[in-house]
Amino acid sequence: MEKSPQEHVTTVTLVESSSNPSGLQLVSTYHTNRVGDPSNLVELAQQVQKVLEDAKRDADLHHAACNVVKKPGNIYYLYKRESGQRYFSILSPKEWGKSCPHEFIAAYKLQHDMSWTPFEEIGKRDVEINIIDKLLNDQIALPSSAEPNFRGLTN
Repeated sequence: MEKSPQEHVTTVTLVESSSNPSGLQLVSTYHTNRVGDPSNLVELAQQVQKVLEDAKRDADLHHAACNVVKKPGNIYYLYKRESGQRYFSILSPKEWGKSCPHEFIAAYKLQHDMSWTPFEEIGKRDVEINIIDKLLNDQIALPSSAEPNFRGLTN
């Protein structure tokens, strides 16, 4: 009986079985092992819905008639003619007084990103924009901490 040459088998591992190959953590266990909270998804869906509604409102408002050049930072007053046509005016109902020719609908501020802010929300929106501006312009004032810190941003 002849001896058969011993077969040589090579095993190749395509994926390292260690979670820390060569001592390096490739994937954050914080992000991969946590259980998703369904309430976060509901909140995210609500935020998406609000963004879509605001975008539709902004697009509709940009289609309203206007006989002046719209400039960001100004407040415009939306009126409705008997024909149903909506238009913007720079005159408020108070400025029109009793001679206001059409139905007043709402007032909006045109933002620099060309979005519209309802009159009732202008103060809140201005505070948000000021915080963003402060973060972008005063980057040196940002704390070096990894924890959130909002001290000084609202002053």
